[in-house]
Amino acid sequence: MTRYDDEPGGPEAERLVGAAADGDDLAVEAALRPKDLGEFIGQTRVREQLDLVLRAARARGATADHVLLSGAPGLGKTTLSMIVAAEMGAPIRIPSGPAIQHAGDLAAILSSLTEGEVLFLDEIHRMSRPAEEMLYMAMEDFRVDVVVGKGPGATAIPLELPPFTLVGATTRAGLLPPPLRDRFGFTGHMEFYAPAELERVVHRSARLLDVEVTPEGAAEIAGRSRGTPRIANRLLRRVRDYAQVRADGVVDKEAAVRALAVYEVDGRGLDRLDRAVLHALLHLFGGGPVGLSTLAVAVGEERETVEEVAEPFLVREGLLARTPRGRVATPAAWHHLGLEPPLPAAGGGQEGLFGE
Repeated sequence: MTRYDDEPGGPEAERLVGAAADGDDLAVEAALRPKDLGEFIGQTRVREQLDLVLRAARARGATADHVLLSGAPGLGKTTLSMIVAAEMGAPIRIPSGPAIQHAGDLAAILSSLTEGEVLFLDEIHRMSRPAEEMLYMAMEDFRVDVVVGKGPGATAIPLELPPFTLVGATTRAGLLPPPLRDRFGFTGHMEFYAPAELERVVHRSARLLDVEVTPEGAAEIAGRSRGTPRIANRLLRRVRDYAQVRADGVVDKEAAVRALAVYEVDGRGLDRLDRAVLHALLHLFGGGPVGLSTLAVAVGEERETVEEVAEPFLVREGLLARTPRGRVATPAAWHHLGLEPPLPAAGGGQEGLFGE
């Protein structure tokens, strides 16, 4: 029986309730993370493959192979990195990839690692190129060459490293250079969660938070969570707040619907930014095509925000399409906002999208 089937209560639940009472959302988010693979919900294929890697390493008494986890934000990459350390009984160090701008920064981190320690690099694709090249040798040979001095008098001093496990996480695996990607012994791609899996996430988090949630309430929250456990946990906390203040404290379907209306999350999980993008695309630009920069100016956001936050979900939901001429609204987008899509003009550029 896995831990998410356990009865509520215990020290973990008490710590969560205390953190929630103090208004410490970061502490609550951290405490909701599963602590081992048996407790981790979803990602069945990655979980099974990773379990084999870790069990074999423990049986050999060896350090686990380097692990690369890719996928959208909020799917559990950081949680799995912590689980790798817990399953191996090793400490974990968590610097950030973008913060490592010089090879010396990485050398300082690597030289202080202990044997078997897990080094987690989030957003590993954003590391600087010099640090990235130093990482090649560290991963393969457990050594680095530290350059002392400059110019003709510079000297490379070899530094031996203890065996360690690197866990890299990336939201854009295609940006990783092949030499780096090939040095990982295990690569796992994290998929978006099915609604049934997110319902289990909501029920587990509700038990830890000591919140009463009905099956219908959990299903309503899961259906609006964009396939992402992090969003499911966040919405659960907001519905809990609404239920405590304006209802009887029970997270049921009615409380979930009313609470998420207050927080501007609609039935498909679209939030204010998503709907602003669709509204601008339909009402200002007739459904497109329109360039991304123009669309971002129309909603008052940065181009990167629209491209990285709103657009992936809208494309995945079939509400937005990328074309060589720009972004185009699909018929589903018009229907979602209660509008009728225009009829394609004869020979028009959108005929392939809206035509028969």
